[in-house]
Amino acid sequence: MTQNTRKTPLSSYTDGPAGPVLVTCGTGKNGSRVTERLTARGYPVRVGSRSGEVPFDWESPDTWDAALEGARAVFLVCQPDVGAPGVAEALHDFGARAVKAGVERLVLLSARGEDLALPAERAVREAGAEWTILRASWFFQNFSEGVFGPFVLAGELPFPAGEVREPFIDVDDIAEVAVAALTEDGHHGLVHELTGPRLLTFGEAVAEVAGASGREVRYVPMDGGPYAELLTAQGLPEELVAFLGELFGQLLDGRNASVTDGVQRALGRPPRDFARFLEAAAAEGAWQG
Repeated sequence: MTQNTRKTPLSSYTDGPAGPVLVTCGTGKNGSRVTERLTARGYPVRVGSRSGEVPFDWESPDTWDAALEGARAVFLVCQPDVGAPGVAEALHDFGARAVKAGVERLVLLSARGEDLALPAERAVREAGAEWTILRASWFFQNFSEGVFGPFVLAGELPFPAGEVREPFIDVDDIAEVAVAALTEDGHHGLVHELTGPRLLTFGEAVAEVAGASGREVRYVPMDGGPYAELLTAQGLPEELVAFLGELFGQLLDGRNASVTDGVQRALGRPPRDFARFLEAAAAEGAWQG
């Protein structure tokens, strides 16, 4: 794929005045890590959140222009999911405003194997700025600070994944690739497929979590119908439950049961292993609740 070369790479902006990098969902698992790394490397950052100094809300387009003012690049994280209804349309409108505001580079966090995410990716590609797509699978951190964390503490993780094998990945690796794509040349026009170094079933992953945490935790495979009932009982809106059912039915069919060299290609090093993450998370008290 042909790559365009920037006249002034973002990596040179620390030498003089520069607009910030806007990080959407900047207080979440992915956005906060990207923000921390950009800040540590001396890049000005604008944290995109409802409570930010310059408020940003995907559901309130009237907040977009102020958040984009003067920005040179944007890291795009979409809620509740990159393939959710309405997200592609929002990205299309946001991309147009971003380019009009002078944004030169867009980096989208997408999902590996998610057909529902393709319209969102297309919106970013067609915005008119330099673009990079990061496709990732299930996160290591889902078991510690994410959606699976409370179930780990409760001792039982119900999920409709059967025995499918997944290439779980460290969010810290995703953040490192995002920062590279936001600040360095060589990533324009690329789709980085990001995975961890090995495949695990959810049962195997939960067993490793149990071993590292010292807690009794078991994985309970469920069919989609009972799992939807569980989500509804937890108070999730009907439309979100329906979307998640479609999403999980698509993603958990084995299509992602392979590892890639995406992290190695982007960073020049291998991805972090799940066991190393678990050791560090346990030492930090992730499962002491």
